[in-house]
Order: sequence, then structure tokens, then C-alpha cells
Amino acid sequence: MMYIDPHIHVTSRTTDDYEAMQKAGIVAIIEPAFWLGQARTKVGSFQDYFSSLVGWERFRAKQFGILHYCTIGLNSREANNVALAEEVMELLPLYVSKEGVVAIGEIGYDDQTEAEDRFYRLQLELAKEVDLPVMIHTPHRDKKKGTIRSMDVSEEHGLAPNMVIVDHNNEETVKDVLDRGYWAAFTIYPHTKMGSERMVEIVRQYGPERIIVDSAADWGISDPLAVPKTAALMREKGIPEEHIKMTCYGNALKAYGQSGQMEEKDWLEKEPIDQTKKMGGNTVLRGGQNPRVDSDSSNIIEN
Repeated sequence: MMYIDPHIHVTSRTTDDYEAMQKAGIVAIIEPAFWLGQARTKVGSFQDYFSSLVGWERFRAKQFGILHYCTIGLNSREANNVALAEEVMELLPLYVSKEGVVAIGEIGYDDQTEAEDRFYRLQLELAKEVDLPVMIHTPHRDKKKGTIRSMDVSEEHGLAPNMVIVDHNNEETVKDVLDRGYWAAFTIYPHTKMGSERMVEIVRQYGPERIIVDSAADWGISDPLAVPKTAALMREKGIPEEHIKMTCYGNALKAYGQSGQMEEKDWLEKEPIDQTKKMGGNTVLRGGQNPRVDSDSSNIIEN
């Protein structure tokens, strides 16, 4: 089976992770714009970061046989630096229509402040203007309240629920999200958010419709193979194969494919891996390393 990880911060991952992901059957990933572990202090830091998401990281993933897409947005944690956030808002229109950008995100609430609300609303309007889906980051504190507020505000701005992916769900939020017609994404992140065992039970209880599994793997203790591992556990626990395919592949493709930037043929018809290629004179290789050059791209190892 092929898998999509529709929420992973690969800027912070190693090339070993890319190789392991490709061998496990991950064919495409989406990298949401987010904070870097500490707050940025200048708009140029955002500009360089956004450029890397649509540039180098897209190239690097392809060098390991994976198609890379991203979402662009001002995250809620950094929305509270109002002066800087205003500068970032001027920057966003330059990036949201770049090749490979499949949504505005991840945006929403963290501490649910006035500033977060202001910039969330502005980015919802931007999503409408450029006709892109939205990826919502639901807060870690007061999650249910923040999730409901996120959806309420989205509807105030006239976004259709099918164009909005609500991420970081749990047992407390899933019913509200699904009942209102939104996509419900779940972060399989060790010790927090959502575990694989719990994910299996959610799919068993609610079925596969509009449910999306992702890893949110980043610079913390996290697992870039969370999607295929959760799929394997679903299989072991008797979840139907079609339900596994929908939650770990098909639903993400449907949700983010609404951008017009992401199609299945992108990876079914992709070029073979050729690590002799360079971007701006740069390569994923270092001195003495042998490049991988495949005669074809049919090198996914079956689970």
C-alpha cells in the first residue's frame, strides 16, 4: 500500500528518515509552515523559511523518491508578536500561489488571544481569495473550546467545511468536527496528542469518512513512520483494508487535492531517483558518497 503523511515537518528530519519513509511506502508528504522551536524575530527569517519549503525541501524529498508539498501560513504561536505578524501577512501572498502549496496553514489558535484571532481571520480571508484549503492547528490547551471556536470563525468567514482540515484532533473533538462536515486529522505523536492504539479505535467507532492520519514528526521526540505503523496496527486489529487506504492515503489526497496542486499521477508517473542532480549548485551528497540513480521509480518495498 502507498501512504501519504499530510503533516510532517521534514525540515527538521534527516536523510535517513527520508530513506526509511520511502521504503515504508510513503509516496507523498505535506509540510505545514510552523514555528522552529524558538520565536523568529525578523520577517526575513520567515521569508527564508517559506523559500526553503517551496524550494530546497521539495528538491531534497524528490532525491529520496518522495513528493513534497507544503502549506504556507503564520502560525498561532508567533501571531502574538503583532508588529512582526503584520509584516509576515504582507509576505504570505508572495508564497501561497507557488508550485506545491496545497493549503493555508497551519493556522488557528494556541492561547486563544485577541492577536491570534485577528491573524487567523485574515488568513481565512486569504484562503478564500486564492481558493486554497485551510489546515487548522487546534490548541493543546482548552482543545475542545478552541476547536469549536476555530470552526465557528471559519464559518463566519464563509469557508465551506469540506475546504477545511482540522488537525490535532482527539476523542474529545472528533464527533463535533465530523458532524459539522470538516476533515478530521489526527496526529500520531508519541506520549501526547494521539497514539496508534487510540487511532484504531476511533476508526473502528467512526468509520473512515473524512478521517486523516498524520505524524506531525518534527524536531521533538516523534516518528516519521507513524502513518505506515498505524496502518499496520489497523490491519492487525481487523480494520478493513479499504478503511486503512482512506485514512492513510485517500482522504488526504481528496482534501488537499482541492488545491489543484496535488494529484495521484504526481507520484505514479514521477521520474526515477537521480542523486546526481543539483539545485542551485547544491546536492544532497557529500564528498565521496555515491549517488543513487534508479532506472525506474518502482522501488517501494511492500509492507
